[in-house]
Amino acid sequence: MRWDNLTIGAEEQRRLPGYREEAVVRRFDAPEALNTRFYEVRARSILNRVPEKSRMPFRWTINPYRGCTHACNFCFARPTHEYLGFDAGRDFEREIVVKVNAPELLRTELARRSWKREHIAMGTNTDPYQWVEGRYRLMQGIWEALRDAENECSILTKSPLLLRDLELMLEVAQRARITACLSIPTLDERAWRATEPHTPNPRARLQAVAELNRAGIPTGILIAPLMPGINDSPRQLEPLLKAAREAGATSIGGVALHLRGETRKVFMEWLRSARPELVPRYERLYAGRAYAPERERKRLAALVRRGAPPDPFGFSGDSTSSRMRWRPRADASPRENEEPIPERHDLEAQATLF
Repeated sequence: MRWDNLTIGAEEQRRLPGYREEAVVRRFDAPEALNTRFYEVRARSILNRVPEKSRMPFRWTINPYRGCTHACNFCFARPTHEYLGFDAGRDFEREIVVKVNAPELLRTELARRSWKREHIAMGTNTDPYQWVEGRYRLMQGIWEALRDAENECSILTKSPLLLRDLELMLEVAQRARITACLSIPTLDERAWRATEPHTPNPRARLQAVAELNRAGIPTGILIAPLMPGINDSPRQLEPLLKAAREAGATSIGGVALHLRGETRKVFMEWLRSARPELVPRYERLYAGRAYAPERERKRLAALVRRGAPPDPFGFSGDSTSSRMRWRPRADASPRENEEPIPERHDLEAQATLF
């Protein structure tokens, strides 16, 4: 395989729940991958159907990876790892599943006569441009399959690595609608390093927004999640909103923090350690609920709305004009469907993994 020379080697094999074949377990000889194992699996399908009752504005997603080395302490996708026999804490960050046959599988599924060329959203569970994508390059084959099928699509990521595939994205744009969005919760270095420790620098993400828009790919930013007392002050938001406008962002949206299942446990453990003064506030805001109260969500949405261009995602208000298709509401509680364990598993989730 094209990545064999980049690994220390296949160390073992392990059968993961939901996969017929044993996974080949590899490590990479790189500082970013220390103490991290990558499980190469052959998925049975790559197009994930979003449940009909979901409020999400798309019905199909692609997730070439499970688990994420970004290690964001607020990531809603953490509980999905438990269905693989891993935990939602360290394992989610260090035990990464790689669907090595994703590009060829997608090409096969898009060629089916039953496929209606519906919109496909990428980056809705874990980031397809997390660190290991630089080794496996699965997204290149995925873009090629979407281009050849002339299929409408969108991408959400925290990584400027997607610029590597700009030429392929432009080829898709010649045949079908394509949009991009960079998740940038804050420019505040303290908040960034504390809450999403292994993500690319937020300013590099803004540069990617500018470059994509200059090239002709409509690209916005998503300020998500908005965390009271952590990244929601005007001092933090105003420079980000200004920088987004300067980067030509076609949309600016925001999503309040969502805490469900094991994500709540991971986040609250971090909060007690790093920001103990905020614990009573969060316990009050999220008492018996996964979402902040409506009043708090509206307060956060208003902060983002100030001076922002229309948000087609609908995260920051009731936007009606858009060049994109994603239109979940700020108060939505949609469901995301990652590759299931068992065959179909519907997981409650917010509109973005970030």
